[in-house]
Amino acid sequence: MKDVASQAGVGLKTVSRVVDGEPGVSLETEKRVQEAIDALGFRRNDSARVLRKGRTATVGLVLEDLADPFYGPLNRAVEEVARAHGALLINGSSAEDPDRERELALALCARRVDGLIVIPAGDDHRYLEPEIRAGVATVFVDRPAGRIDADVVLSDSFGGARNGVAHLIAGGHRRIGFIGDHPRIHTATERLRGYRAAMADAGLPVAGSWVSLGSTEPDRVAAATRSMLEGPEAVTAVFAGNNRVTVTVVRVLAGLERPVALVGFDDFELADLLRPGVTVVAQDPATLGRVATDRLFQRLAGAALPTSRIELPTRLIARGSGELPPAA
Repeated sequence: MKDVASQAGVGLKTVSRVVDGEPGVSLETEKRVQEAIDALGFRRNDSARVLRKGRTATVGLVLEDLADPFYGPLNRAVEEVARAHGALLINGSSAEDPDRERELALALCARRVDGLIVIPAGDDHRYLEPEIRAGVATVFVDRPAGRIDADVVLSDSFGGARNGVAHLIAGGHRRIGFIGDHPRIHTATERLRGYRAAMADAGLPVAGSWVSLGSTEPDRVAAATRSMLEGPEAVTAVFAGNNRVTVTVVRVLAGLERPVALVGFDDFELADLLRPGVTVVAQDPATLGRVATDRLFQRLAGAALPTSRIELPTRLIARGSGELPPAA
């Protein structure tokens, strides 16, 4: 900076103002400083800037799985909002492992990110309390934090599942199966609760063989689907708890001669091009990411806000698979 100041014929404070985009510098002087910066190849030392200002202009994002199509739009929305605030996004995947989530979140804090956005894998987030007290703004997405009071932005999993199953019931189905994720996951239990509520609303029983929670690995989901389609209490429709489950169920149903209705939670690519198209309860991952990051930067700006739970609506998209009538 001394070299830039010398070449431009200005003081160090003027160089600092130009580099940080602060007001109070004439256009002519700013141009002269910028020319000196370009000529000398000067680059701002962000490590020194952090020590001086106490902020890193970075935020961390802990996702379940970067390869999951659901998280692509969410990740992009977080990045765009962070960029608009002049911040860099650093992200990583927990692989639905609570220990890995903790390790990743604390590693980001150790690198002094200003804030964290977390899609939780675990159900105990007290390990983040010291970081939050130290000033790391933290917002949870898709699932609430466990055992701490923190902001959360999520979709209406209960209401969306309830509406999706009610749609199948309205189409004449009485034996409807539910295949979901691990029961320790908040969204899985909320969607199961919505399924049970819709069945209860219609006065319909739920056989134990109609509900299956566990890994979303294709082999497990395929086996559960086939099991529900066999025997005297075989289901005539399936409600799939997330996009990965839905894709596997579609593959199983494609090999059957009799039609089985299907509604899935989460939209997915090419769902509208299948025959029939797949009826889904769609949430909006981009809006989830955008709302959560807006909240994070409100916290970083010092807004004295009460802890909030923001729940976004879902919408049913009827494409054909959920409108198939029960087999005669």
